[in-house]
Amino acid sequence: MNMPGKPLEGIRVLTLEQFGAGPYGTMFLAELGAEVIKVEAPDGDPSRQVGPYRLGKDDSEYFQAWNLGKKSVTVDMKSAEGRRQFEALVKSADCVVNNLRGTQPAKLGIDYASLKHLKPAIVCLHISAYGRVNARADWPGYDFLMQAEAGLMELTGEPEGPPTRVGVSMIDSMSGLTGIVGLLACLLRARTTGQGCDVETCLYDVAMHQLTYPGFWYLNEGDVSPRVPRSAHLSLAPVQTFPTKDGWIFIMCMTQKFWLSLCEALGRNDLLADPRFPDPNTRAKNRAEMTDELDPTFRTRTTAEWLARLNGLLPAAPVNKLDAALDSAFARETGMVSSVPHPVKGSLRVLANPIRIDGERPSQAACSPLGADNDSLLGKHS
Repeated sequence: MNMPGKPLEGIRVLTLEQFGAGPYGTMFLAELGAEVIKVEAPDGDPSRQVGPYRLGKDDSEYFQAWNLGKKSVTVDMKSAEGRRQFEALVKSADCVVNNLRGTQPAKLGIDYASLKHLKPAIVCLHISAYGRVNARADWPGYDFLMQAEAGLMELTGEPEGPPTRVGVSMIDSMSGLTGIVGLLACLLRARTTGQGCDVETCLYDVAMHQLTYPGFWYLNEGDVSPRVPRSAHLSLAPVQTFPTKDGWIFIMCMTQKFWLSLCEALGRNDLLADPRFPDPNTRAKNRAEMTDELDPTFRTRTTAEWLARLNGLLPAAPVNKLDAALDSAFARETGMVSSVPHPVKGSLRVLANPIRIDGERPSQAACSPLGADNDSLLGKHS
């Protein structure tokens, strides 16, 4: 029995991208079977040079983390020959992706208006910092700025501490995936109608959209959500961290049944009759008192001992450091860490794709070295 190929096989994607948002999104396209071709300037995507862990002259572990599975060609887009090479690729492509400043796609001629004469069905995805048609269209911008301006940093961290960003570039990742959802939707339509289009998103819009229910509360009720201790949920409790004998544990009693299970497991059934803690919302209002009641109990055992007692009864997790997270038995069991061959490293350990198709994760490969696919894609004399 022949197994089906990857779902995006046969789709060709050209991408003019650097650093996070665009590369993260197109990496998913590559790992799901699309032929993703990085169209790079002669000196390459700047993230190839980001240390501290370099992989030769024009490669790094930082770069590979965003670019697995892609091909690479080097094209001078500002030269006549480079433009000719690019347009030749467009004729055989299904979509063109970029994550440049909002004004750059039109200037470089990589928007739909500039390319539709070459292929009417081409879909052009733009992922910029602030959008293409507004007062900030020409502004540079990055993930951490968006976390700051959208209010996400002010919602994160301990109340008495400084505003705090998420430890990784989460807005880049979310923007990349948001853009790819739009791209695939428009590509599906183009295959039916023969008509391509521009589709766009931007880091600012995605960051604002992540405000979710606190945003709704402010827009409809004028409620400005505060920063709360212990990374707690704004309206349900206990949903927060607790100190254990050797570290921290995160407990999520999102429903009343989990509170009942927690009290039973902790040997604190006395709290079930406490008028301060009858339901999740009231417990949230009395979070400080509830925390004072539970902290001493959690400190009597290690995190592992509590997890052995709680797992399966209610949602709970260790607060891991990065090494513990990646070396965990569960990460091994689920295959979340994989490896790919690399010309310099030999074997490069990577994060596996989080999507499974018929129970299997898609295979992965390293990104090509800078310009390694020039001969096959641009011709021998490129």
